[in-house]
Amino acid sequence: MARKLLIPSLMDDWFPLMQYAFASKRWEPVLLTEDKGLEDLGLRYIHSDLCYPAHLVTGQILAALGSGKYDTDTCGVLVGQAGDECRGSCLIRLLRKALDKAGYPNVALLSLNVQEIERDNRLVIRPGMVFQAAAAAVWGDTLALLRDQTRPYEAVPGSTQALWRQWMEALGSDMSRPLPRRFILRRCREMANSFRALEKVDRTVQKVAIVGEIYTKYCRLGNWNLRDYLAKEPCQTATGGITWYALYYLDSHGVRGPLAQRLMFGIARIYLETIQKEMIAILQQAGFETLPPFADFKQQAKGYAPMRITLADGWLIAAEATAWAKLGYRKILCIQPFACLPGHIFGKGQYAQLQRKLPQVRLVSVDYDASTGEGTVQSRIRMLLDEKDI
Repeated sequence: MARKLLIPSLMDDWFPLMQYAFASKRWEPVLLTEDKGLEDLGLRYIHSDLCYPAHLVTGQILAALGSGKYDTDTCGVLVGQAGDECRGSCLIRLLRKALDKAGYPNVALLSLNVQEIERDNRLVIRPGMVFQAAAAAVWGDTLALLRDQTRPYEAVPGSTQALWRQWMEALGSDMSRPLPRRFILRRCREMANSFRALEKVDRTVQKVAIVGEIYTKYCRLGNWNLRDYLAKEPCQTATGGITWYALYYLDSHGVRGPLAQRLMFGIARIYLETIQKEMIAILQQAGFETLPPFADFKQQAKGYAPMRITLADGWLIAAEATAWAKLGYRKILCIQPFACLPGHIFGKGQYAQLQRKLPQVRLVSVDYDASTGEGTVQSRIRMLLDEKDI
């Protein structure tokens, strides 16, 4: 009988599909949904010097284990590790101490990484897992983009989100079958046609792009339901998909490590670049906007982004801001979690120079932290939204 593998929130638009890649005879993945009191619970066991995502992840895991829904003697927890200068890469060791202190010494901790770290605790990555994760990334990118560009104009409130949920259920069923590239792309085409067919009305909305650190950019816990807040303004939001992030990581980290690892990264990159390019063509043919294919995206960023910076989100932040600006998004929210040292240095360090290079764009930086009040964050966002069109 498979044991429960608890997966903390990280990427709301992708993990509902990507979870199936982590299933095996030994583990049954379960996405955690706890969202109350996570900061305070995390701060009881993780030092306040750690970054905000570390507090939330720790709090969510402890809240789930304390809920009584899981057998804490047999379940495990999956923790992602980038393996670079992100302090979250050491979270798994801090979590071990926290779980022991909280009374859960038998809960297994598994590391999800591609850098050969934490070998004793690493979740074994199988070739089939990689292709399943790639399908989830492509489908998640497609659905997120279609939803965000359709919701501001929906004639029936809630119809876009309802369609998104329908597709998530259908694609979740698909994840249990073989996923050839032709089938993945056929699904992308069907999704685009279904969102294009939704009844819409003309509305005046603001176009706002969101860039920044991966957790705050992709997780509602990390950004306090930012997309829902912007949707009520109303705004059309744009966020770079996970395939761009994955290709950035493969591009910047694929030249490191042993030969076998570099070869694996190279194969994964070629496959993902190819299918991403085809996904983009489908979406653009259906009338939707996307970032350029990764090769063009990277080339376009030169002169705007610090291409030698590959720590954490590195040059990806400025590259996304530049690409969205060229697509007509003149207001850009740059979001970071407080105490993310690489984010503050290499992320926020880009903004002033990037603003000078893009004078027609307005960039506003927002920090999220347990000690920050909601009014403080919203006032920063309002600085951007209330400014007259540039």
